[in-house]
Amino acid sequence: MTISALLSPQRIFLDTEISSKKKLLELIANIVADQTQMPESAIYNNLLNRERLGSTGLGHGFAVPHARVENLDKTIGCLFRLKEPVNFESPDNQPVDLVFTIIIPQEATEEHLIILSSLASIFSQTDVCEAIRGATSRDEIAQIIESAEQ
Repeated sequence: MTISALLSPQRIFLDTEISSKKKLLELIANIVADQTQMPESAIYNNLLNRERLGSTGLGHGFAVPHARVENLDKTIGCLFRLKEPVNFESPDNQPVDLVFTIIIPQEATEEHLIILSSLASIFSQTDVCEAIRGATSRDEIAQIIESAEQ
C-alpha cells in the first residue's frame, strides 16, 4: 500500500494549533474515531501506549505516531502540519511540526512495517519536508507525497 493511497486530502490538516504531544494524540484519536466509529479512548490509549515504548519522533521535525487497533477493518492515515512545533522527545531533540499518523488493524503486521518504512524513506528527504512546510493547500501536499513515492 502506498502512502498516497492512505492519504486523501480530507485527511491532511494544515497549520493545526496544538500545544503538546498529549493534545495531538487526543486530536488524532478524535479524528480517527469520527472516521471509523471506533471508540476514541481505544485509539488514544493505543497511541499513548506506543509512545510509552519510545518516542515516534524520527528527527528533522517529523514524527509518526501509530497504533494497532482491534476490530479496525482498514488502515487510516492522517498528516498534520502543526502551526507551532511541539516537543516529541525525538532523537535529535528537535521539536516536531510534521506528523503522519497511522492507525492500523491489529493483525496487519506486515502492512504496518511496510508503511512505516515508506514514511521514513519519504520524510527523510529534506526537500520533501521543506516542500510540505511551504505548501499552501492539502492538494499540493498530497501531490508532493505522491511524487516523493515515485
